[in-house]
Amino acid sequence: MTQNPKPPPALDRSERTGSTGLVLLLTIALVAVPFVLRGLPAPQATHAIVGLLTVLAVVGLLALFSYAVGFLQFAGQAAKNDVTKLVADTDGEGLLVTEGEQRIVYANPAYLALSGVRQGADPAPVVRLFSGAADVSEAVYRLAQAAREGKRASEEIRLSPPLGAAAGVESAAWYRLRVRRLDPAGGRAATLWSVADVTRERARHENAFQELQAAVDYLDHAPAGFFSAEPDGSIGYMNATLAGWLDYDLAQFGAGGLKVTDVVAGSGDALLSAVAGGPGAVRTEQFDIDLKRADGKSFPARLLHRVAFSADGQPGPSRTLVLSRAAGEEKGEDLRAAEVRYARFFNATPMAIASVRADGGVERANAAFARMLPGALKEGPAAGALFAAIAPADRPALEKALADAVAARADVPPVEGAFADDPAKSARFYFSPADKEADKAAAATLFALDTSEERKLRDNFAQSQKMQAVGQLAGGVAHDFNNVLTAIIGYSDLLLANHRPTDPAHQDIMQIKQNANRAASLVRQLLAFSRRQTLRPQVLRPDDVLSDVQPLLRKLAGDKVAIDVKHGRDLWTVKADVNQLEQVLVNLVVNARDAMPEGGRIALRSLNAPAGELAQYGEKPLLDAPADYVLIEVADDGHGIPPDVMEKIFEPFFTTKEVGKGTGLGLSMVYGIVKQTGGFIFCDSAPGRGATFRVFLPRHVEAATAAPAPAEAAPKPAANLTGSGTILLVEDEDAVRAFGARALKARGYKVIEAASGAEALEAMDKEGSTVDLIVSDVVMPEMDGPTMYGELRKRGAAPKVIFVSGYADDAFAKNLPADAEFGFLPKPFTLKQLIEAVKATVG
Repeated sequence: MTQNPKPPPALDRSERTGSTGLVLLLTIALVAVPFVLRGLPAPQATHAIVGLLTVLAVVGLLALFSYAVGFLQFAGQAAKNDVTKLVADTDGEGLLVTEGEQRIVYANPAYLALSGVRQGADPAPVVRLFSGAADVSEAVYRLAQAAREGKRASEEIRLSPPLGAAAGVESAAWYRLRVRRLDPAGGRAATLWSVADVTRERARHENAFQELQAAVDYLDHAPAGFFSAEPDGSIGYMNATLAGWLDYDLAQFGAGGLKVTDVVAGSGDALLSAVAGGPGAVRTEQFDIDLKRADGKSFPARLLHRVAFSADGQPGPSRTLVLSRAAGEEKGEDLRAAEVRYARFFNATPMAIASVRADGGVERANAAFARMLPGALKEGPAAGALFAAIAPADRPALEKALADAVAARADVPPVEGAFADDPAKSARFYFSPADKEADKAAAATLFALDTSEERKLRDNFAQSQKMQAVGQLAGGVAHDFNNVLTAIIGYSDLLLANHRPTDPAHQDIMQIKQNANRAASLVRQLLAFSRRQTLRPQVLRPDDVLSDVQPLLRKLAGDKVAIDVKHGRDLWTVKADVNQLEQVLVNLVVNARDAMPEGGRIALRSLNAPAGELAQYGEKPLLDAPADYVLIEVADDGHGIPPDVMEKIFEPFFTTKEVGKGTGLGLSMVYGIVKQTGGFIFCDSAPGRGATFRVFLPRHVEAATAAPAPAEAAPKPAANLTGSGTILLVEDEDAVRAFGARALKARGYKVIEAASGAEALEAMDKEGSTVDLIVSDVVMPEMDGPTMYGELRKRGAAPKVIFVSGYADDAFAKNLPADAEFGFLPKPFTLKQLIEAVKATVG
């Protein structure tokens, strides 16, 4: 498991050191005094010595006194405020102190980490660190100008790509930059910069805004009118229901575009403004008045008008619920009927709403809340019922949010918590103070939104990104290592050709080659995980593969483990590499065997999984890519897999086995093979009830016309491997190129060497007519192999070509012309495989 690198220590140049020059000058003066005194007469010298000693004694006493009272301190030992420095060093925001425009006095570890400097290197100042887009540069310039003027300033900027991001990464991050001037007593003026990554905060704000928009949409379509008005009578908000009753087009009126007098007929506005209350009071009054439509006609309504008063007794914004009393539209409906209708809306809303007491008991709740947290309602309004329904780790934050709402604090931040009975589910909770006059028992109103799906998608996305990144890394390492192994195996073959089996060095060379082949096997596993290994797919029936590999699986399982095999009827065919599919089965069975050290049973099952029946497996990736699949299932009754391990089982080098008993590449190899074949693999397990791995391989349907397959480059061995002709060998790895050239020349071929695609084009321009075959690596600097081949085709040349690569041929075939015919030789290869491929192609 990788760990975040330890941040570099803080850079601190604020300490003032002593002057070496002054110390040297004082030393020279003290050394020179004896020589000066030697030139004086004895009486005068005696008086001079006494006087000098007196002066030195007085200076020493003054120095001791100054040190005692704190006026004098030794350089490098000035007392520092350790607590203040510790706060700065451990602050999560990046802190930078500069003198003047460029001289850096102090930078805490957080800033050094943001700037990406190595330990001991100087970080870039903020002005250079945040440069690029015009809006970013302008923001930093405004901050720098404010610092020069001695002002405090703050800016939030969007930077793409983020600090520390790799080149080519298409992402962005938000940063908050603050600056202020420092004027220490007796010191030079300095500037304090702070840098904080606020990307997640911005995302949370965006999510909260979207959720607020959804809540506003619910309110807009409520079966009752609603409007909010400021103390001056301007209407800040009116829901769509009320606007429809009054025939107003809200698009023509912004916030404050309408007044209360515009929508209230007669002197009704006086009644609303006459509501009075004391400091901190909240008053709710009911009025039966006429409203005024846009066409001037009256609209009878009942208003429930609520006004909150500030601490000084001034009225704040009002909230007014409007119930229609219009004849014909709501004929025969009284207030009780309207309340019933509103209760139906309250229970039909998808947002969970509940009235909560200060002790966590739930007084009332709507249907959505009952569905979300039924456990909170089982015991009735019991104390702490709400908290008991939430996972213990999230309860403190929920309790604090409720306490803030009970204390009538504004803007209580939302809290996200998992459910106690199902940690996979979660919700985001919003609290607001309750109306104590309308509901004396409730202390707060709770609104909750289910975030289970959002959380699952977020976790799945993070996991897929991690697996993709690890796969790219593994594939890159494997590719480079293949070049090294090709050279080792090739030169081993050259040495073996010159050493007889009776030679003492023969066995040593064989050991080198055998261990190189073992390393090549590990490389193939890495390439399998990164989905770049060389596959030879063919149309096959999975039940036939299961039958063929069954004897091997029984031997691997041992005597303590029984294997049951069941085949579905009329299985569809799939297109896969038979050897790799067998490897998948072997790895899954070995893992199942290891999960049952005391013995048990392994069940292997194969069946068709039509697109219409995929929902029963409950896997979202299958539903997102509906198709016909063939399912291969491997189930055991072992100890099961814990949830914390389940998230990592397909990661390379992750293993729960003892040291030396597992490489951690088995399941990662299975994952890569299945993905490269176009399928899916899922695991269903829990501690104590075994594990079931399901492999879904896409059904193969024969096309009307089959596309021509690439020319095979590994024919049967020929008796005579010598030949003639001109071979253009294109390889950027010097060792591989040298081995290949030497091997081909020894078999009678003329070899022209090129270290890149560009050099190969130059060689073809000079000797293209004599070249019989091009043997080219695929991945090279400047110009890769497929690009070189395409350029030759443009120039009218159509030479025979064999591509050499550690990746699968289909990884680069898409970059070649559709009618291109080519041979393929996977790395690492032996001397014999190289010669056979060339011999088969040249003839």
